Amino acid sequence: MKGLYILLAAIIFTSCQHQSKEDINKAKQASIDSMKVEINKQRVIDSMKTEMAKIKEEQKVESEKVVVVHQPANGNASTTTTTTKKKGWSATAKGAVIGAGVGAATGAIVSKKKGEGAIIGGLAGAALGTGTGAVIDSKNKKKE
Repeated sequence: MKGLYILLAAIIFTSCQHQSKEDINKAKQASIDSMKVEINKQRVIDSMKTEMAKIKEEQKVESEKVVVVHQPANGNASTTTTTTKKKGWSATAKGAVIGAGVGAATGAIVSKKKGEGAIIGGLAGAALGTGTGAVIDSKNKKKE
């Protein structure tokens, strides 16, 4: 009978150790997953910052455009200088950015694999936002 108690105690002891190792591995995996999500979020933020810098640079170039017209008439030369300003973001660009952000957040919340869900959601959201923005842009062009 003593042998049975010792065997039972050994089985319980080893099974408790095995369970704690599984818990440790689950905690490690959860930490790794959360770090991956944060890295993906930072990638999205960095890419949006670079896109914003590109857009600002394009706006700067657009605002610096100068049109010069020479009209020689009766020996007199006149010069006309005009500058053009861009209105800002198009509805397509706004839709893509908003869609990507909302899609990434939703994908990360809904998915079991947070990083993959954020990426897939961000891409799907950007696609839908771009489409919606394009429709809005075309309606605005028809009004003008």
